[in-house]
Amino acid sequence: MSDLREKCLIAALATGIGGSVALDARFVAAESLRKLSGAQIRAKFAAMQLTDEVHYRLVYERNGTLRSVTMGVKKRGKWVIDKDQLCLYLQEPDDGCYDAAFSGKTFTLTPAGLGSTLDGILQPISDPQ
Repeated sequence: MSDLREKCLIAALATGIGGSVALDARFVAAESLRKLSGAQIRAKFAAMQLTDEVHYRLVYERNGTLRSVTMGVKKRGKWVIDKDQLCLYLQEPDDGCYDAAFSGKTFTLTPAGLGSTLDGILQPISDPQ
């Protein structure tokens, strides 16, 4: 019976330690995000695409045209820089402006208002038009 208690205690402690390590890793990742200024956003995003390589691809053409392919659905709109935010307009309910930040190769767009955060990698446009 004592062996069983010891194993349960060890398992509980291991789970707790593992959980706190996972929380610490997320905290470090969030801390290492570097926010971009408007000029930096324009320099990094123009003529590039942001993608998660599975579900979506946002193409930022130099002329301000924004092409979106999300789950096979194609849309066309525009992108602009407003102060230090990237603003996306695709005639969607969650159109609006985002803070842009990066850590390593991952870029994160955080909405100024309601909406979901977008995470992806920035890469050259795969289908120039």
